[in-house]
Amino acid sequence: MTTYAQQQNWRDIQRFLPAEFQLTPPQEPQEEWWPWNGHRIHLDCYRNASAPLKVILFHGVGTNGRQMSTILGAPLAHRGFETIAIDMPEYGLTQVGRGKSVRYDDWVQAGSDLIDIELARDSRPIVLYGLSAGGMETYHVAAKNGKVSGIVGMTFLDQRIQQVRDETAYNQFMSRVGGPLAALTARTPLAGLRMPMSIASKMSTLVNDPAALKACMADKTSAGKWVTMSFLASYTGYQPAIEPEDFDVCPVLLTQPAQDRWTPLHLSQLFLQRIKRVPVAVTMLENAGHYPLEQPGLNQMVTAIHDFCVDATRDHP
Repeated sequence: MTTYAQQQNWRDIQRFLPAEFQLTPPQEPQEEWWPWNGHRIHLDCYRNASAPLKVILFHGVGTNGRQMSTILGAPLAHRGFETIAIDMPEYGLTQVGRGKSVRYDDWVQAGSDLIDIELARDSRPIVLYGLSAGGMETYHVAAKNGKVSGIVGMTFLDQRIQQVRDETAYNQFMSRVGGPLAALTARTPLAGLRMPMSIASKMSTLVNDPAALKACMADKTSAGKWVTMSFLASYTGYQPAIEPEDFDVCPVLLTQPAQDRWTPLHLSQLFLQRIKRVPVAVTMLENAGHYPLEQPGLNQMVTAIHDFCVDATRDHP
């Protein structure tokens, strides 16, 4: 059973982070395994029974849970919160059940079930954070579960919108032809056919440092991942339990990297401008790329999310 303590890829990636964000063995999170729906899901945890709040962190389609722990899980833990970074099925070190196909719907259900498990432990409020595709996942999970106190996204991408698909896919052929083809293929015996996410999406813009990008692409548990037609089709066509006009679960924060070459601000605004029943705030992260490696954006992100969590704690009944 592989653990992140044994994996080199994330260490190669974190070398491009500022020194204060790089984890040494004594600072690394506790690794837990959660049996879920036939899978063994890996969790990076900074448990803290005295913390006033828990933050559950979702990765995107080019990252994994340990990459969430480095940029946010550990920093928030140092500020007194309990954090849990999950490796969704097919990504990170989560072990997919034999013969199990994975759809994006499974990611949403796993996130919702994890919330329920954590709330069964105690009644502390929970805030969700998601990077890239994980940002929209925080919304989908919150809409399905209804029991979180806040969601934070590093982009909110509604893949049902053609403009979003056009601007985030590898090219227009992939968005206009590849997407519908994946949806058709997902209904056939070829649903398990795999393709690299780097061909489906603009993975080349994951980070803005070319050497860091090379390290990310070498990691087959994150940016170098190949996914199935079934997963791609379910990801682009997912229907939320609540449409944004009716969403009233909790406040929303977008932490938008200012130098994001994959998912610029206007793509998230297409979705967020439709949310009217809860507060929606935006914090710009200076000099930061899509997966942020840069200052001052990293510190601005941690501070903005910390303050958002403090407010969520204050508002929790």
